[in-house]
Amino acid sequence: MNNRKGIFYDLLIEHIKKDKLDKMAQYLDENGFFTAPASAGHHGAHEGGLFDHSLAVTQALLKLTRNNNLVWQRPESPYLVGMFHDLCKIDSYKWIQSEATPITGNIVMQREDGHWEYNENTKLKGHGDKSVMLLSMFTALTEEEIMCIRYHMGAFVDKSEWSLYSKAVNLFPNVLFTHTADMIASQVEGV
Repeated sequence: MNNRKGIFYDLLIEHIKKDKLDKMAQYLDENGFFTAPASAGHHGAHEGGLFDHSLAVTQALLKLTRNNNLVWQRPESPYLVGMFHDLCKIDSYKWIQSEATPITGNIVMQREDGHWEYNENTKLKGHGDKSVMLLSMFTALTEEEIMCIRYHMGAFVDKSEWSLYSKAVNLFPNVLFTHTADMIASQVEGV
């Protein structure tokens, strides 16, 4: 078991039943969660960056929860929201072996043996919505968890969604803290 998968198990084993966690880990491993970059040129633009970013968001959200006495609909929520808010990115990038395909302008990261490239042929499109859909394959989500994941980008979405984000924060203040945790991880810590 690689180090990222070990950390994943250690973090979630108390919050997700082992058989569910095993199925999740297998799916995540097969679909690149532990190896994919988190972005093309911003935070986590390195191999394994998606997991590293997700872990940093989870840790920031747990710290915000403790320090601000946040109340969640269920205790495992900050773990699920933090770890899976960017689940949508599992197939956003594909690994291309150097000898197989010439390098294009979609390069994320390059090594001697190949490079990550943006994948335009993902199964599903979207960001927060896609993350909610993928996570719901493994566990039923509360409305609060759905809203936190769906709106974790805060105002970094199309202006037409700003009022929806505000409504989500008014319904579930932890939406704002989820966005804050994401900003701490991506902008302050650079992960």
